[in-house]
Amino acid sequence: MSPLPPVTWLYVPGDRPERFGKAMASGADVVIIDLEDAVAPVRKDEARRNAVAYLRERRGGGGAEVHVRVNDPATDRGRDDLAAVGDLADAVRLPKVESAAVLDALTGAPAYALLESAAGIVAAGQIAAHPRVAGVALGEQDLAAELAITDEQAMNHLRLQVVLAAAAAGLPPVPMSVYPDVKDEAGLLASCRAGRALGLFGRTAIHPRQIPVIRRAFRPTEEEAARAAEIVAAAERAEQAGVGAVALPDGRFVDAPIVVRARRTVELARRLAGPSQPPPETGA
Repeated sequence: MSPLPPVTWLYVPGDRPERFGKAMASGADVVIIDLEDAVAPVRKDEARRNAVAYLRERRGGGGAEVHVRVNDPATDRGRDDLAAVGDLADAVRLPKVESAAVLDALTGAPAYALLESAAGIVAAGQIAAHPRVAGVALGEQDLAAELAITDEQAMNHLRLQVVLAAAAAGLPPVPMSVYPDVKDEAGLLASCRAGRALGLFGRTAIHPRQIPVIRRAFRPTEEEAARAAEIVAAAERAEQAGVGAVALPDGRFVDAPIVVRARRTVELARRLAGPSQPPPETGA
């Protein structure tokens, strides 16, 4: 079974190096040093230098993965960013990817392609299938602005297209875009749960206070975890007995994909278990 993908991704502005350590201590699975939208044009060179210095200092230091969102890779600034951090970061995040061609010249760290335009959505399948791409995500605010979308169902249609493209290419599930209101925890929780129902998994955050909410939203419920543990226990009994079919105590049979999903649910419940929610037992 492949490892679980990250649940929480935290952006930190590249021109605020005093926040890098705090971001690493936030509990996020991935910290993203942002050289693009969060940084004013006059400070972008400074932000790049900060990122390079930090990445060189932390090499081999463990902890959360550190990704860098570079500037548009089709621009000179974006190419300079990639040259500077491409061999230092755990991964690079490429904004405004609109075709697979822009990925051909990439070297170094794995790349996450951000689809932020109509052209990017139309080419999502080709972009996701590119061998240099480790994952894809949506840039929803830019996309909504370009298409003048105000309806959530219309945005869900675009989200599902990217979910399908990622799955068809064998990529990890697509994480959700940022929720801009850092004080609206109830809204964030509801939004995450709606995205989870669409097949999205995990979310990028712009403030550490959003991380516990995101973890709670993507944590399996007690009922889901118990049901998954029951399936895993039945699969283990079948394996021990040398039986191919997996039968549940209520007489229902489940096939291999359901067992794989159940194992992932059990592992996710363990990983995100809160103090009041112990991980489920899976023994026979």
